Amino acid sequence: MTPHLSRNDSLATLCDESTPLLYGHPHDEIEAQKSTRIPSSPLPKRQLAALCATRLVDPVAFTQVFPYINEFLASLHLTDNPSQIGFYSGVESSFAVTQLCSIYHWARLSDIVGRRPVIIGGAAGLAVSTLFFGVSTNFLEILISRCIAGIFSGTAAVLLSALGEITDSTNQAQAFPIFGLFWPLGSIIGPLIGGAFANPADHFSNIIGSEYLRKFPYFLPCFVSGLIALVAVIAAYAYLEETLPSKRQLNCESSNETISDSNTHLHPDTMIASESERILTMYELFSYPTIRDLSISGCALSFVATAFDVVFVLFCYTSISAGGLGFSASQIGYSLAVAGSISASIQLLFLPHLLRTFNNAKLYDFCNCLWLLAFACLPILNLIARNDTGLLPAATARALVWLGVALVLGVSRIGCLAYSISMVLVKENTPNLASLGATNGLVQFAMCSSRSISPAFVSSTFAWSLGYNLLGGHMWVIIMVGMSVVSCVFSRRVAQHASSGDKGFSQMIPT
Repeated sequence: MTPHLSRNDSLATLCDESTPLLYGHPHDEIEAQKSTRIPSSPLPKRQLAALCATRLVDPVAFTQVFPYINEFLASLHLTDNPSQIGFYSGVESSFAVTQLCSIYHWARLSDIVGRRPVIIGGAAGLAVSTLFFGVSTNFLEILISRCIAGIFSGTAAVLLSALGEITDSTNQAQAFPIFGLFWPLGSIIGPLIGGAFANPADHFSNIIGSEYLRKFPYFLPCFVSGLIALVAVIAAYAYLEETLPSKRQLNCESSNETISDSNTHLHPDTMIASESERILTMYELFSYPTIRDLSISGCALSFVATAFDVVFVLFCYTSISAGGLGFSASQIGYSLAVAGSISASIQLLFLPHLLRTFNNAKLYDFCNCLWLLAFACLPILNLIARNDTGLLPAATARALVWLGVALVLGVSRIGCLAYSISMVLVKENTPNLASLGATNGLVQFAMCSSRSISPAFVSSTFAWSLGYNLLGGHMWVIIMVGMSVVSCVFSRRVAQHASSGDKGFSQMIPT
């Protein structure tokens, strides 16, 4: 074995008659740094695919009911007044509320029993609860099935923990953007399943078992969604290995596997947690400045991002004279499709390079601050659409409106990159490896809490502003810009912690 050399001993050994006279020149130091750079670890493709498949289950199960939920509730004759169906369709909030209540507890449980059983159990629970929803015959059964689905969907934070444990700092720039793509993808697939397979006996009279499907006209979309969940369960069972460091350590010990320190290099991101590390409580985690600011900024990010998605549709639907764009349903759908395409392209083509090139915390702060611009630009689109002065030809004004819509949606999709960057920052700043699941659970809990109230808040604010003509109907813009400023304040604090070297792993664990 090569003896350990101090810096001076190493220089003395290396500097002999054969040493170049310009040794130590800055150029040589740069070359030396390049030669010692840690090579990129290969992506664990099978495990990543299993996690992505499982990630797809949650948005599919959540959104596949949207196209037919009102029709389903109306068929139960809950009220004689069709306008009151909207009150019962609020049953979907039960999914979000139970997910919010369970997400941190699933994360804590995964820190104890392991990631793999929680992930597999969550996907299996979603499959069963979705099938139960399809055969529900009254409102109580619908409510119970959606609550159960929400509980099992709370394993989302565990997926993030497993992703952080199968990757390291050399390959996470590739893995996290790919993983982040599957939520919006599931949000697209879910409504397509619900719209295409609801009432199949009426649309496809030659389907086998049409009598059963007439009795349960919404079973088929639930069956297809449940089948996706079942495929994810099989993929996770077959390809996903246990990633929790303490469980991996026990597996190694039970297999009598010994690792020699002299010829084995463990990457700092994937080192096994020591036995002295314990799972921190929510209060202890929140006492860390970086984790606290990531949680609060994540809450604000989720609030403004969800609010933008809701208010953009309202803004497009509202007539031009009332302060909107007066788009038809097809035009709104086209706009959202463009937004989805922009999001997917940025996630896959640009985010990996951005993560490798720029400081992650500063990139997170930049993306958060873009929401201020996205909200502030919406009234400008209305001014262009009005074209009150008549300076622009009608065709030119319409073209400028669509160009503006594309630019605003592009800004908002870049702002959404903050979600993926947040996953990286949580991993980098977790106080100890044993608490990775709990930390992800805390941040996801904060995000889910604001996501559950944001739609009602922004839609009410929008209606209130237009109804009372406050600031020309644009008072909602001022309020949402103010909320975006709050998000920027806390994301800026995350960037400041990174600049000062305030990292979670280097902090002392509270006692």
